[in-house]
Amino acid sequence: MIPPTLAHILLSTIIAVSVLLMLIRPRDIPEAYWTTAGVALLLGFRLITFRLAARGLAKSLDVCLFLIGMMLLCELARAHDVFDWLSAAAVRHADGSCARLFTLVYMLGTVVTVFMSNDATAVVLTPAILAAVRKAKVEPLPYLFVCAFIANAASFLLPISNPANLVVFHNAMPPLGKWLLAFGVPCLLSIVTTFFVMRRFFWRELRGRIDLVVEARSLNANGKLVLVGVGVMVAILLTASSLGKNLGLPTCLAAAGITAVVCVKERANPLALTREISWQTLALVAGLFVMVDAIESMGAMQYTKEWLAWAQHLGLFAGEMVTGFAVGIADNLVNNLPLGLIAGSTLRVAHASGPITQAVLIGVDLGPNLSITGSLATILWLIALRKEKLNVSFWNFLQIGAIAMPAAMLASLLGAVLMQIYFSAP
Repeated sequence: MIPPTLAHILLSTIIAVSVLLMLIRPRDIPEAYWTTAGVALLLGFRLITFRLAARGLAKSLDVCLFLIGMMLLCELARAHDVFDWLSAAAVRHADGSCARLFTLVYMLGTVVTVFMSNDATAVVLTPAILAAVRKAKVEPLPYLFVCAFIANAASFLLPISNPANLVVFHNAMPPLGKWLLAFGVPCLLSIVTTFFVMRRFFWRELRGRIDLVVEARSLNANGKLVLVGVGVMVAILLTASSLGKNLGLPTCLAAAGITAVVCVKERANPLALTREISWQTLALVAGLFVMVDAIESMGAMQYTKEWLAWAQHLGLFAGEMVTGFAVGIADNLVNNLPLGLIAGSTLRVAHASGPITQAVLIGVDLGPNLSITGSLATILWLIALRKEKLNVSFWNFLQIGAIAMPAAMLASLLGAVLMQIYFSAP
């Protein structure tokens, strides 16, 4: 039997090393292997019980179902050229202007992020945009950076815009109306501020012209059916959100239904699509849920609870600013997925006030725009670029992020404070 103090040290060390290896991916070993190995070690050393592990897995179910549904729908859209069609349309409507193309790609990334989640923008839209701008023979990096930054900047306009939203709120997701009142204005400010920062940063590249005419792409009948299916799925999820229901099961069932209709129509095997689901990502999420439950079981949440209580006593303005920026910076040290889990558990234990909860969510979602280690979506974006032989270094990203993230964070938190004052006024 390991003494309690030594057990806590060993548990903390295993989790910390697992998360660190997940972030740096030595020898390109996928993230899920490190978290899974960490959970296996915790169980092997009897630092956690199988009951605790099962409880963590059960908590991850809603997020995993949401991810399965979104991955399935994104793969369906990719396979039927929906994203290629949208990207080509953006290039054609730019009318030869790089600056206008930048704006159109930013708008397209915003729509995809808001209604299909930030992972869709990072993983599926990015390669489509790259293919379109390469055909137009323009410098691709400004438009690719748009995909990375808008994937986080627009990720809290709706509950479905980021899996981290489900992680933070878990079974206490606010109904859609309350969500929009709390996060609508702050997210719009984040989107606008990030746009102007990036537009200024790439002003030289955007002075150019697109001399090559890109041929128009047409969307076939199945592609149009997928597009309609996306609209139906969004409507279902917004309805579930407005009723305060969990989003995982509706997302998964809606995506499965749309896939079945499309596959029956074209007499295709749906198993080919399920092979494209990133099961490793699901294992990563499940492993992180177990690890956070393990941290909570040894009482470590008491420290984060005390810090949150201290932040609440600073007052509305200072409390939101300190909390939002602290969480946002911490995202880049441990990644926003495990941090979101810890923050969500802390909020529930501390029974935190509305303003502090807002600041935490904004920090979790927007903080990753500082560096490439901040969120799973940004890491997936980086992997997508490397597959296309494009290399973006930590420093390349930080040059923009060091300006874009603080500016957008400040604007969003100010918007949240002003909304709180407005609705609390007699």
